[in-house]
Amino acid sequence: MNAGDRTVLVVDDESATRKFVGTNLKARGFTVYTARDGVEALRIFNTRPIELVILDLDIPPPDGFDVCAQIRAESDVPIVILSASGRESTKVRALELGADDYVTKPFGVPELMARVGAALRRTDEVDDMTQMVYESGKLVIDLMARQVIRDGRGLDLTPTEYRLIKLLVQHEGKVLSHRKILRSVWGPSSVGGRDYLRTYVHRLRSKIERDPGHAVHILSIPGTGYCFVS
Repeated sequence: MNAGDRTVLVVDDESATRKFVGTNLKARGFTVYTARDGVEALRIFNTRPIELVILDLDIPPPDGFDVCAQIRAESDVPIVILSASGRESTKVRALELGADDYVTKPFGVPELMARVGAALRRTDEVDDMTQMVYESGKLVIDLMARQVIRDGRGLDLTPTEYRLIKLLVQHEGKVLSHRKILRSVWGPSSVGGRDYLRTYVHRLRSKIERDPGHAVHILSIPGTGYCFVS
């Protein structure tokens, strides 16, 4: 992994974990900031050019869930969760709040570094997309402003719904497989499957399509995946 001048924020209430993760990141060329609680994490995030966050969920308040939600509300920076909890409900909640990936403690350095690299590559792919505003009739998707507007009214999308529509429009006219969408939106450790994805597509259609039962923007490609068309 070529880190270049990448900056990473490591948030964990255990000093040993902060040191362990930070040392391994620095050895790979990353600039590392650390925080032990939610307040310090948000302060650093808002005052430093952070490009990726490694976030423990069980930290002094605001906890990891709240920190994740606050960061995602204002930024698309990759968030990799670290947690001792392997419960599916915990993973689902974190991913729905906008986390890119979820790593369960204890973890190995190669796995964590691989997931960090994958999250950054996905971000780089998005940054290479030059078009930032998509318009189709009275539907406007403004990626720079992180807004989706229909009939002049801003739509209230969850972080996951926004990430899903963002992925689809950035590949306008191309069919994305179920697997590609699941991994891109929910990360390599994505839980659920096609039924899970279908539920989110249904929710998204109900918000952006004039007639969700006869979608004209988010099309289902039977047995394959989905495609966004203007």
